[in-house]
Amino acid sequence: MKTSHRVSGAALAVLVMAALTSCGSDSGTAADGTVTLKFLVDNSQATVDTAKALTDSFMKANPNIKIETEIRPGGSEGDNIVKTRLSTGDMSDVFWYNSGSLLQALNPGQTLVDLTGDAVLADVQKDFLPVVSQDGKVYGVPAGTAMGGGILYNRKVYDQLGLRVPKTWAEFMANNDKVKAAGITPVIGTFKDTWTSQLLVLGDYYNVQAAVPTFAQDYTANKAKFATTPAAQAGFDHLAEVHAKGLMQEGFGSAVADQGMKMLAEGKGAHYPMLSAMLPPLLATMPQAATDVGFFGIPGTDPAKHGATIWEPAGLYIPKTTEKLEAAKTFLAYVASPAAADALNKAVPPAGPYRISGAELPEDAIQAAKDLQTYVDESRTAPALEFLSPVKGPSLEQITVAVGSGLTSPAEGAAQYDKDVEKQAKQLGLAGW
Repeated sequence: MKTSHRVSGAALAVLVMAALTSCGSDSGTAADGTVTLKFLVDNSQATVDTAKALTDSFMKANPNIKIETEIRPGGSEGDNIVKTRLSTGDMSDVFWYNSGSLLQALNPGQTLVDLTGDAVLADVQKDFLPVVSQDGKVYGVPAGTAMGGGILYNRKVYDQLGLRVPKTWAEFMANNDKVKAAGITPVIGTFKDTWTSQLLVLGDYYNVQAAVPTFAQDYTANKAKFATTPAAQAGFDHLAEVHAKGLMQEGFGSAVADQGMKMLAEGKGAHYPMLSAMLPPLLATMPQAATDVGFFGIPGTDPAKHGATIWEPAGLYIPKTTEKLEAAKTFLAYVASPAAADALNKAVPPAGPYRISGAELPEDAIQAAKDLQTYVDESRTAPALEFLSPVKGPSLEQITVAVGSGLTSPAEGAAQYDKDVEKQAKQLGLAGW
């Protein structure tokens, strides 16, 4: 499979037009005719590496536009910085931020440049657009790749024990019994990094949507709950079952994600509920993870409906306050082109499929990304709930640690989470709350 170097005619037109006009139309043009863009990104290694590959390749192709990258913290601290800088008119010319429901909190209609119908979107896959849109208007382009949220598994362990990728939860648990009998940890837990405890719940959303197609809409309207929707509570049930059957390693409560990834790559654990984006940073020290670790979606109840939950890429956005709009659009048009994907493939191993038409995974892509691409190609994916609903409670990771540690029942955990989301839903002013 060869990577495409095609840039669509529409996107190319934007690149050429903006390159020609940016010097004359954008404020801040230097005496030598160059324009400098400020670009704000979060501090995760994957983001920093991706941003560097994008900016380096862009500036090489567009010498009249320079990009200075600024780095902010991640998490809630970073969210507050983005919101503050937007509200005070102090935002950089382009910034990297979440797609999906978190974007809604930025009030994009008032703060961001509307890209609806703009040629910068020429190569963006249409089914990505809803996660960077509000009220029918599009505000961003995809940065990097999508990632899978499901089960990373050691393929050598599977080969050694003669196991097949499970298509139902019962098959998955049967595989775990065989792994345990072989003296290998069946399911890796890393609950000291509390966020990692959420994957069996959040990664199960494909199965929720398959069973209850209107769940996201009803959940947002306060008409559906985790605790009263069996398909939605199933993720909590899975957490409890994994603990009750003693499938995790000793000390899972004090283990961190880096230790979990190492266990998986070394074959000391067979399965790790995790995001595929955790793999590329591991390759520098454990290159075998590229081929030895695969991915499958969290299995549900119907083998004919087996699929996977994906986390869409973050978005790149332009604030309305920029004085360098044409240059900023030139950059976004590049980021959303197969040429940018080519540049990324050479610098950052993709963790999943691109959301750009004509952008393909390289032949040497990690196995987990290839596995995820198959789910996408066969239309067996659903976005995580956070891309479909703005309702996400802040305490889920503490609740899932308690359920996954046997301290809280799954029914109680689901009910606690339903209560946890109320405050946020009311703060957002959602109807029905």
